[in-house]
Amino acid sequence: MATLTVQTIAKTGLVPSLVAALSGDADTSDLFYNNGNTFLWVKNDDATNARTVTINSLVNCNQGFDHDVAVIVAHGTQALIGPFEASRFNSSAGIATVTYSSETGLTVAAVSLT
Repeated sequence: MATLTVQTIAKTGLVPSLVAALSGDADTSDLFYNNGNTFLWVKNDDATNARTVTINSLVNCNQGFDHDVAVIVAHGTQALIGPFEASRFNSSAGIATVTYSSETGLTVAAVSLT
């Protein structure tokens, strides 16, 4: 598992530093510290394939269901996903977990408003 460094968005802007996504199995997930104002920036440079990015929900949502957030990022596009409620997505250590359908061509960054 790798912990992404959370980058803070400032009034002067942010050019995020993207890193390669880790393999898409549960044992090698990417992790990030989540303060409830954290987003995941995903760039899919694969030439032909979309990627599914899944953020693991640990408790029920306000509708009573425990469902992950899964977002499809089309090939050649970027997505800004989040924010993630700390009470729903964080471990006891304040960490959220993200996995990918495939890491090929995928780069990511964790960015926060504060």
